[in-house]
Amino acid sequence: MDDIRMIVTDMDGTFLNSKHQVSPDFPIVYEELKKRNILFVPASGRQMTGITKYFGDIENEMAFIAENGGYVVYKNKELFADRLEPTYIAEIIRKIRTITGANAVLSGKKKAYVDTDNVEFITYISQFYTINEKIEDLTQDIDDRIFKIAIYHPEGSELNVYPVLKEFEKYNLEIVVSGKHWLDIMNKDINKGNALEKLQDALDISPQQTMAFGDYMNDIEMLKNSRYSYAMKNAHPSVKEAACFEACTNDNFGVLKIIKDYLDLR
Repeated sequence: MDDIRMIVTDMDGTFLNSKHQVSPDFPIVYEELKKRNILFVPASGRQMTGITKYFGDIENEMAFIAENGGYVVYKNKELFADRLEPTYIAEIIRKIRTITGANAVLSGKKKAYVDTDNVEFITYISQFYTINEKIEDLTQDIDDRIFKIAIYHPEGSELNVYPVLKEFEKYNLEIVVSGKHWLDIMNKDINKGNALEKLQDALDISPQQTMAFGDYMNDIEMLKNSRYSYAMKNAHPSVKEAACFEACTNDNFGVLKIIKDYLDLR
């Protein structure tokens, strides 16, 4: 195995267990990564603050890929921030309202926005979108840079949401199933793989020096941009097909097990 200089990992279903917890071994592993000058990069569909909250004081030493690649930060410096065209948002929101059971979140740079009265849903999304606001109507103009539209469906996004919304690919938008219950809509070419490439270029790190972990379809481009790509045992079949290797499940903290093996930590 070549010398690894960057390790990038999805969060939910990958780095975090099913209770959204970080492995208790992470601080020790992180210190060893730091000694070896290996950059640790969480990459998620979450809002930036929904990722950084897990890392405390070391946040300013790390890089982060948020909003499925729409927002990239390295050592607190913004490298990239996308913007979804406002004219498309209202039309997409109206279409989402035709899907029984679906709820939408507009994820912006300042905060996330919902217009549902479903308190249970707002409580649920607050773990991913820690700064959020309920507004009257998501079709109204919002004074914020919107990165993406995230749609949740309690019975699954792949079958219940994607078939209805895939038509919006006609606007040069990326429509991607990002989890069992989630689908994300972003500008075309906004994905974790292209965001990772921006980091690699900025830091002169090659795909051959990159290790990556993922579990769902929004991780595939990121895995393809990494020589040492791992699908979690609990990953979607298409992710396993895209990855070179497999790690054990997120509930067994498979990401940390692979990294500890690489670092020869016991």
